[in-house]
Amino acid sequence: MSRLFAGTKWDRPPTCDRCGKLESECTCPPIVPEPVRIPPENQTARLKLEKRPKGKSVTTVSNLDPEGNDLVSLTATLKTKCGSGGTLKDGVIEIQGDHLTTVENALKGIGYKTKRG
Repeated sequence: MSRLFAGTKWDRPPTCDRCGKLESECTCPPIVPEPVRIPPENQTARLKLEKRPKGKSVTTVSNLDPEGNDLVSLTATLKTKCGSGGTLKDGVIEIQGDHLTTVENALKGIGYKTKRG
């Protein structure tokens, strides 16, 4: 798609809004929009203890919005508090072992409401 007055005497090349230079000469970094974060006080995390094959148990944290939270850093925080491994799969945080009370206390300390089951 071309500009409205391209090729006419009113044709003005596009300029950068921040520095005023031509867009072809502009060196401004692209604008990255800030992600919208939902405050922890407005969210309820579902905590569940799942039994996996071979007798393994996994603590899961679900019901958190992936776009409204930084689930990667939250997973790292919970793994550190529990002292165990874990992962983030499809928006659900999985912590290896039975760590329901530890995860619940950590989430409440951050400000999340929790519900078991």
